Amino acid sequence: MALFSRKQKAENKEAGTAVATVKTVTKAMSIDRNLSDVISGLRITEKAVNQGEQNVYTFNVRRDATKFQIRDAVKALYNVTPVKVNIVNKKPAHRLSGSKNRMVKVSGAKKAYVYLKKGDTINLV
Repeated sequence: MALFSRKQKAENKEAGTAVATVKTVTKAMSIDRNLSDVISGLRITEKAVNQGEQNVYTFNVRRDATKFQIRDAVKALYNVTPVKVNIVNKKPAHRLSGSKNRMVKVSGAKKAYVYLKKGDTINLV
């Protein structure tokens, strides 16, 4: 039972035997992803355009994107610094559709509200 004791390792080092060290290889972090893939595009709706006047811009983003990835992507793509990022998840659902009451699957989505400073703007055109 002394395979993992500290005493035995110390004795092996004193005896001159080589103790093998194991290096762990980590997988690539999610930060390594291309930032242009994080943001799918601007979300242009009536509400989003009205919020653009208060420096709040709405983006469609990937389902697995985090606030930090969205912040970094906005910095890289639009050269502005976000003050705050809020995320809204819309889960996929089954809805009734049409006059025959058929069940239709509505796909889920994820959108991000990006708040900017007063002087910063994003050109929508």
